[in-house]
Amino acid sequence: MESVKRTFDILTYAEKNFPQESALAAKRNGKWDRFSTSDYRREADHFSLGLLALGFNKGDKIATVSNNRPEWNFIDIGMAQVGAVHVGIYPTISEKEYLHILTHSESRILIVANKDLYELLYPVFEKVDNLEEIYTIDVVEGAKNWSEISKLGEEKAKEFRLELDKRMLEIKPTDLLTLIYTSGTTGLSKGVMLTHNNIVSNVKIAQRCVPYSKVGDEVLSFLPLCHILERTGNYLWQSIGAKIHYAESIETIGDDMRDIKVKMFITVPRVFEKVYDKIINTGRGLTGIKKALFFWAVALGDQLKANPADRSMWYNFKLKIANKIIFNKWREALGGELKGVIAGGAALQPRLARIFRAAGIRVQEGYGLTETSPIVSATMADYPGVKWGSAGLVPDEVEVKIAEDGEILVRGDNVMIGYYKDPEKTKEVLTEDGWFHTGDIGNIDQNRMLSITDRKKEIFKLSGGKYVAPHLIENTFKESQFIENIMVIGENEKFTGALISPNFEFLHNWCHLHKIKYRDNKDLIHLSKIIDRYQKEVDEQNKELDHIAQVKVFRLVCDNWTAETGELSPTQKLKRRVVMKKYDRLIKEIYPKEDF
Repeated sequence: MESVKRTFDILTYAEKNFPQESALAAKRNGKWDRFSTSDYRREADHFSLGLLALGFNKGDKIATVSNNRPEWNFIDIGMAQVGAVHVGIYPTISEKEYLHILTHSESRILIVANKDLYELLYPVFEKVDNLEEIYTIDVVEGAKNWSEISKLGEEKAKEFRLELDKRMLEIKPTDLLTLIYTSGTTGLSKGVMLTHNNIVSNVKIAQRCVPYSKVGDEVLSFLPLCHILERTGNYLWQSIGAKIHYAESIETIGDDMRDIKVKMFITVPRVFEKVYDKIINTGRGLTGIKKALFFWAVALGDQLKANPADRSMWYNFKLKIANKIIFNKWREALGGELKGVIAGGAALQPRLARIFRAAGIRVQEGYGLTETSPIVSATMADYPGVKWGSAGLVPDEVEVKIAEDGEILVRGDNVMIGYYKDPEKTKEVLTEDGWFHTGDIGNIDQNRMLSITDRKKEIFKLSGGKYVAPHLIENTFKESQFIENIMVIGENEKFTGALISPNFEFLHNWCHLHKIKYRDNKDLIHLSKIIDRYQKEVDEQNKELDHIAQVKVFRLVCDNWTAETGELSPTQKLKRRVVMKKYDRLIKEIYPKEDF
């Protein structure tokens, strides 16, 4: 990898070292559509040549709104080779955000995946003066297709080949590669400027996280490629010779894993929590000795020590039995050959990390931001790079220090060069000597293991002067199967309160077992038996917290919180202001104002 300095060098490296018959594949209509490394090279080059024929210059912006698919790579590498800047956009944001990003980025063209996105974004395209054309990846009647650019490149290959070679040689590792607009939890998004070197340096770090990988390992990709975690992971898989499979849809992930016998994938903790909940619900449906053995194995896994030397021979013997009779079925449900899972974007429950590792599945947590490309720290494959409740090891290539107020500061090749066209906001987070202010609170131990305790801006003070870190409390409560999501509140109030979004799938099953009848979720959350059960759950979770942090009063809500409905960002972070506004009436019930 010494020769790899820019993202498109990864494709060249793969061609020389591990050409694949199936480098990229997408599930379409139930069948895998496969592309070899040589297909990849041809498609990327043709797209590059087409852009040159259309007059694209270094620094020109091209926006994409697409699902995960091989064509994303052809377009991405194709534009990188001519020095164009990729503006990847989430397909689930508002029209206001689309208008902002497409205008602010000064994108010249927009490429969308399919008919639905074309119909959604054509009215936006018409409002943005700097956009010259909109293309689709799927064939859509009446729309220009991205393949027209590639066909033009193929036709003009002789005319522009030398120009492409010259352009590629001129592109420096420090040149701008991409603008990624941070989803944020308030206001319009900011365009994070990342260079080739930012991301390539991170890919080289990430390679050390998967020493168990082999050339030809099957990986599954389903997080959006416009998300920095999945994007860097996408380059990682290519750099180690893995075969990338793009899931047909979020609903088919389980089937796709079993189909390809997946070895590795990247996810956010919430997806893995749902996998765990589904497994546990299966266990609850068992009876007699089978049910007893199932939950004996779960309890045993929850006792796993990170350091193998700290596990007794008796514990190891019991774990061997648990793996043979219970955990082997967990592995089969995930394809049977899973080696490791990388989880990022939010904190992973330590209990899940313990139990799945006991079950023979490495769940490796990482920490980072779009601004850090993203890796700041990562759990390694094995001890000593494993510590429950930690966000992993800070690699030698990255500097981390903790400010006086507890904020995590980061410096290194992974740190962005700034926010696009926003020097003031850049100056707010990036010091002259290169330290990036993450906005997260945490600590780092003597072994360079980093722990995150909260978001600096989200810590609030009660009226009595005591500080509350909501992130820590929320993670504790989300270990309950009854709770899908929770937002801790109480700024300038006398006590800590919470709004709780139930795990309705689990709750419905619980109601069935306890013969509780209800009309709908709105009716369900007001039943006294349900409120009492959640009070019991709150009391149980409060035992893990100090007195100030304990939730004194809560209210249940009848909605699932999602990015689509606006309570979560596309990266699954709580939009606190949105939630506060939506449930203002419930908050006033928790904190009634006294009449004088």
